[in-house]
Amino acid sequence: MWSIRPILSIPIRWQTIIYIEISVLRYQQKPGCLTSPPRRPGYIPTAAGWLYLTIIMDLYDRKVIGWSLSESMKAAETTIPAWQMALKNRPITGDLIFHSDRGVQYACHGFTKLLKNSPSVLQSMSGKGNCWDNAVAESFFKTLKSEMVYHQDFKTREDAKQATFEYVEI
Repeated sequence: MWSIRPILSIPIRWQTIIYIEISVLRYQQKPGCLTSPPRRPGYIPTAAGWLYLTIIMDLYDRKVIGWSLSESMKAAETTIPAWQMALKNRPITGDLIFHSDRGVQYACHGFTKLLKNSPSVLQSMSGKGNCWDNAVAESFFKTLKSEMVYHQDFKTREDAKQATFEYVEI
């Protein structure tokens, strides 16, 4: 049996949102909580250099609703495009908790400002050294690497982009 362990309670409007460990939330099956990738995004090696995969996953159905593949780890190429895709694929209809680790892409001014522009979004970040609260995203990247990355030698970044698109979207 899973128990909910409140970490922090903050009053917002007329209700209270409770920060709950993501490892618990994933068993609760409640809509309205997104998670982003662990601090180390999905590194995809190619002969032409690395690609970095950033995902945004809805914890309700564990579906990747936003993702970005980039050649650098700048927020403008990783988290911001992934967030914009997530909004297009699944518009926000109620209050939402966006949970991530403390990576620089999620803490930078550009991304936090983007989240603050949506009044129903509350940004949540994991505690320092807490590697368990992004277990769902970690599991996705392990499966991606086991099923796709480790079985192919990508000659070009375009080959890797096409394979990643097929893996995530199809």
